[in-house]
Amino acid sequence: MTRGRKGEGTRYISIFKRAIKEDMQKSKTAMKTMGPPKVEVPSPKDFLKKHSKEKTLPPKKKFDRTEPKKPPVPLRSDHPVMGVQSEKNFVSSNAADVIMGVAKKPKPIYVDKRTGDKHDLETSGLVPKYINKKDYGVTPEYICKRNEEIKNAQEEYDNYIQENLRKAAMKRLSDEEREAVLEGLKKNWEEVHKEFQSLSVFDSMPKKTHKQKLEEKMKQLEHDIGVIEKHKIIYIANK
Repeated sequence: MTRGRKGEGTRYISIFKRAIKEDMQKSKTAMKTMGPPKVEVPSPKDFLKKHSKEKTLPPKKKFDRTEPKKPPVPLRSDHPVMGVQSEKNFVSSNAADVIMGVAKKPKPIYVDKRTGDKHDLETSGLVPKYINKKDYGVTPEYICKRNEEIKNAQEEYDNYIQENLRKAAMKRLSDEEREAVLEGLKKNWEEVHKEFQSLSVFDSMPKKTHKQKLEEKMKQLEHDIGVIEKHKIIYIANK
């Protein structure tokens, strides 16, 4: 809505005013009810009747017996057979069974407290039943098989080494030579260690370099000593 020019008394009215007003009115009235505005009203004739909500059962079927009938119940006029007696003497029979029967051995138990707590002796581990077995102390078959495989593998390895010794002319150190080499390495390590302990303060570069060389030498000697002590058989190549 706008005003006209100066000097004119008429006002401008939009041609869409009525349509906009109707649209606004429709959008407002749409939210006034819960659900659709027009609901179909039920007929008064369709009122709720008694048992109308109950489920209907299926029609009855005729029962056909396929299994045979049980024997009939005795009649009231039927009487059981009376006067039947046994000639067995149950007192003498029971006494004979007890006299001739083997006495039942008591179950072995052990008591571990002064209050008399009893426990089964067989499952306690106090009975030496495993050492009385026939195969007690016998080496199992799988261990014998494994030892045989290890022995064969060692023989093959020794043959391979001997063959290489013949080809490469390698020499095996004897036990005396091995001990002599080991003692010499240990003696050298002691000398280097003594020299390392007698070093003065490392206040110059030459002293630090000398210290590093001694440490590397001690480390190499320790490695060589460990290798010789670990391996009993040592081969050396001839020059």
